[in-house]
Amino acid sequence: MKIKMSNELFERAKPILDYIQHHGFEAYFVGGSVRDYLMGRDIHDIDITTSATPNEIEDIFEKTIPIGKEHGTINVVYHHENYEVTTFRAEEDYVDHRRPSEVHFVRDLYQDVQRRDFTVNAIAMDSNYKTYDYFEGERDLKERLIRTVGEPRERFEEDALRIIRGLRFQAQLDFKIVDNTFDAMRKQIADIQYLSIERIVVELKKLIKGINVAQSFNLMKEIDAFKHIPFFNSFNMQRVHIDEPLEFEMWIAIMLAQQPITDTLKLLKISNNEKSNIHTLANLIKTLPQVQSKQDLIIVIYDNNIKNIKNVLATKETIKKNNLNTPNPLILNERSIEEVYNQLPIHHRKEMAINGGDIIQHLNTKSGPWLKDVLRQIEVAIITQQIKNTKVEILEWVDANVKV
Repeated sequence: MKIKMSNELFERAKPILDYIQHHGFEAYFVGGSVRDYLMGRDIHDIDITTSATPNEIEDIFEKTIPIGKEHGTINVVYHHENYEVTTFRAEEDYVDHRRPSEVHFVRDLYQDVQRRDFTVNAIAMDSNYKTYDYFEGERDLKERLIRTVGEPRERFEEDALRIIRGLRFQAQLDFKIVDNTFDAMRKQIADIQYLSIERIVVELKKLIKGINVAQSFNLMKEIDAFKHIPFFNSFNMQRVHIDEPLEFEMWIAIMLAQQPITDTLKLLKISNNEKSNIHTLANLIKTLPQVQSKQDLIIVIYDNNIKNIKNVLATKETIKKNNLNTPNPLILNERSIEEVYNQLPIHHRKEMAINGGDIIQHLNTKSGPWLKDVLRQIEVAIITQQIKNTKVEILEWVDANVKV
């Protein structure tokens, strides 16, 4: 395996390891950062594990934040950057398939890494880039395999989220899940019902963007994972086909366009902004195929963010595979979108030369539901260039077309 290693983040964090060791304790880089470094992938976060207890870390460093002290994690602030430093841990039996009943701090690296989920995430590395690999994680990296640390059944009983994480790593890394690990996933998948939807959604957002999402998504369906997840268990997931990386919001929008089940998004416990974006995309997926004329095109581009329109167009193959209609490419394409958008005389109602008050005053009448309809008609007349956006011309149009 040819590796191009970038060690900039490790070099910036090395003084923390060295300082801990200077005080007589062990310290190592561990987890996803080591895995990605050994694979030549970009590294975003550094995790440090140590034999020093949280109290000892607070004594060693001048500036710390006790973000998860009871679980062994202290945030060390060094050169204006935050580093999570976690004490070696051993865990008691898990409850509800998601959290240990008790955590013990230990002084032995082996005891710490043996509690981790997969071999490729259980490799530690010291400040001299020497690795400590007790479970043949480097071999699995070279052979591109997802394998649990130790007995799969035990790992998934401890935390059922590891089942979804394993499929997520498969999607992201394009690795194969070894047979005994996958068999345990299949047998224990029902345990994910005990997990919070928030933890599951974090993993699904990463899985759906993975380069090998097609295989991982199909395996999720094969083991009936979605039957045990709120929101998804309201849908017939066998009808949903994903074979290219997608943003989470686009995936959910396709599902809602295909199977319009109302009032279910709240089950995902996502932000209001995300819910709004999903509804917008779902409406566009249904609306864009109905654009059949230049006027339709002008109105849909005026009414929507063109970035969203382009995202739907870019996803048309997946939309089609989910038995949904797709836009007419002769009418709606990248070029036509840009041309129409650039030719719009206004891009928002606030840019109109008059407002509702002007119309009420001009007609010498009272406001009412009719006013909203009239403003919309004026808006459409302006963007389709039936009238110019001037107060005089708009009021002439009002005189000719509005009867109150």
